Amino acid sequence: MNYNRRKFLQSTGALVLGGMALSGKANSLLSGFAARPVGLQLFTFFGVIDEDVKGILTKIADVGYKELESAFSKKGGYYGMKPKEFKAMVNGLGMQWTSHHVIGAPFKLPKGYKMPNGPDGKPMVIPPMLNLRDNMQQLVDEAAEGGLKYLVCANAPTGTLEEIKETLATLNKTGEAARKAGLQFCYHNHDMEFKAVDGKVPYHLLLTETDAKNVKMELDLAWAIKGGQNPVQMFKEHPGRFPLWHVKDLDASHNTILPVGSGTIDFKPIFAAAASSGMQHFFVEHDMPKDAMASIKSSYGYITKTLKA
Repeated sequence: MNYNRRKFLQSTGALVLGGMALSGKANSLLSGFAARPVGLQLFTFFGVIDEDVKGILTKIADVGYKELESAFSKKGGYYGMKPKEFKAMVNGLGMQWTSHHVIGAPFKLPKGYKMPNGPDGKPMVIPPMLNLRDNMQQLVDEAAEGGLKYLVCANAPTGTLEEIKETLATLNKTGEAARKAGLQFCYHNHDMEFKAVDGKVPYHLLLTETDAKNVKMELDLAWAIKGGQNPVQMFKEHPGRFPLWHVKDLDASHNTILPVGSGTIDFKPIFAAAASSGMQHFFVEHDMPKDAMASIKSSYGYITKTLKA
């Protein structure tokens, strides 16, 4: 489905949101990756999971996913639950809750902007969402209460130099607070961060003007590639900075998101470079597909039968 997750986050932000069957040396490079469980970003089920949280999580576990990264819920909180309550549900299904997405700050949208349609074809109705600029300590404390390892900024304004400056300040402040709470803070990219603003590339500033220990990156491989980047080269230039990945595929035009392995991205060299990136966890994501369950089954099959073979 051709749905732009960045547009969704900007829309919600306005409401105060937001076959690797190789052998020998090549295979040895994948040994670390092959041992890692396959994770899923629950934004894949946005607009669906709130109808039956435990039922959807049960089906996700049945596919074989072992780790989860949560995202915004229309129910508020953690799919209508407190952090410990959601953690207990996830653990009870044999999975680990590893990471959670929050928005950096509200976005300013053009006058007359209309909310996009959700998976059901109807305009989305989104309740207010907490953000790091205004609610940083609460979001950090809740993530710590849930026993998470990572807190991730899903997106933040970077359209002007002033917005970039404010975002950098928010990220550095949150990174320090997260460290004190026993969390690793990360920033998740879309393609917009690779578009120059007054001669400066926002993502470069995010990498170089934040504390490298307190603010690491969750690299969305597809969005980076859409933004004209080579993930392997990024790993070489900033080794160890990318402990989290998002894994999705793209069609030839780079405009339509597809299940992993069914598009045009060559994941083999990227996963072969996992060690240099510092990758600790990776999460499959498909931005609100028409059939989320079919998508995650397809992605899981490709990763386990081809990339991990």
